[in-house]
Amino acid sequence: MKLIRTFLTSALLLGLGAQQAWSADFTLGPIEMNDPWIRASVPGQTNGAGYIQFKSTGAAADKLISAQSEAATTVELHTVITENGVAKMQQVPEIIIPSNGSVNLAPGGYHIMFLKLTAPFKQDSTIPVVLKFEKAGEIRVNFTVKPSTYNPGKSGNNADSHMGHSGGMKH
Repeated sequence: MKLIRTFLTSALLLGLGAQQAWSADFTLGPIEMNDPWIRASVPGQTNGAGYIQFKSTGAAADKLISAQSEAATTVELHTVITENGVAKMQQVPEIIIPSNGSVNLAPGGYHIMFLKLTAPFKQDSTIPVVLKFEKAGEIRVNFTVKPSTYNPGKSGNNADSHMGHSGGMKH
């Protein structure tokens, strides 16, 4: 009995810790947004990519349908696909945020593509981006510019999977 009580107490505490681990940086209706970031530009770079985590507490799915920013001439929603063993970016019309679920925009997957930057992304600055959702509406989110080598989840934070956002990848 004591073992079961200890297990339940531990599970409850772990559950509370997991609940506290998610702290939304921005909220729009049932959509919570966390950790919006962009890599700093390197010399000669004309494009960039933005990443963010979305979590929905809503009973219905929503869709990110566009992003706008004065930081680039064009801003598009993209994903990375593999054809014949070659990874390439492809524009998508929307990114679905499932009901009571989450989706992460991350290197190698969905991202916000900034084409023809109006100025280089400078480390430690913020880039304002307006995100438009089909149901929740619009919100201005400030993306933090991280070092050009930033790569969460990779040891050493190298940018090997940067996918050519400097303009070398096939669009």
